[in-house]
Amino acid sequence: MEGKIKDFILGLGVDDVGYARVEDYQSPKSYEITKFMPDAKSIIVMAFKVLSSCESPSMCTAQNGYLDLGAFARSSSYRIARLLESTYNARVVTIPLSYPFEIHHDRRAVADFSQRHAAIAAGLGSFGRHNLVIHPRFGTRVTFTSIITNLPLRPNLKCDQDFCTHCNLCVETCPGSALDDEGRTDVMKCLGHSQPYGLGADIAFRAQLLASSSEEQKKMLVSEQFARLRQSAHLGNQYMCFNCMKSCPIGLL
Repeated sequence: MEGKIKDFILGLGVDDVGYARVEDYQSPKSYEITKFMPDAKSIIVMAFKVLSSCESPSMCTAQNGYLDLGAFARSSSYRIARLLESTYNARVVTIPLSYPFEIHHDRRAVADFSQRHAAIAAGLGSFGRHNLVIHPRFGTRVTFTSIITNLPLRPNLKCDQDFCTHCNLCVETCPGSALDDEGRTDVMKCLGHSQPYGLGADIAFRAQLLASSSEEQKKMLVSEQFARLRQSAHLGNQYMCFNCMKSCPIGLL
């Protein structure tokens, strides 16, 4: 069964796949797997090589490359989930790249599920100094989606190799200084730089708008800042920084 499912997944164009037991998924901040499926037994983790366009100096081009990847990943996950249900009578929960996720004041910027820790559990790589997963073939230039299922799949062996060269380039070149503490990413510092048109910027803009005169408000509503905030609201939060991925020498083309 495991081989047939893997062949189907790779046949869709997914770059790699691994299986993990639910008990091997160890994410210190995200929800327990039982929140998504009480009788879950396995996690199927798919690896997608990031397009080289994500390294473009044009952030608009880079973001479009990531949105393209996200669309393909969602479509692939749906087709795999349908196969599991129709062929193996399985129950499934698809976990996408990121949004949407539950937002609570006591869980700021914490996703419901950690794709990184799922990838580690499924033997698809090891953590680097930048706290991203380094894949044996694709290096840091990879992202993951997962499917939780009640199928008892035979897990992959965990990867015990350290692929990181510990060159510290990711730390030294991080524009938000979010990687200064080893083993920890300061998420708020990262988001402050990587999402300049995210929720924080939107709140600040609205607060300024409310405190401004009618003439100032008119100018603000035709400003570049408002246009970019509006575009971001329609597309979802837009990452405008791929520096930790681009600076990593592992997996360079």
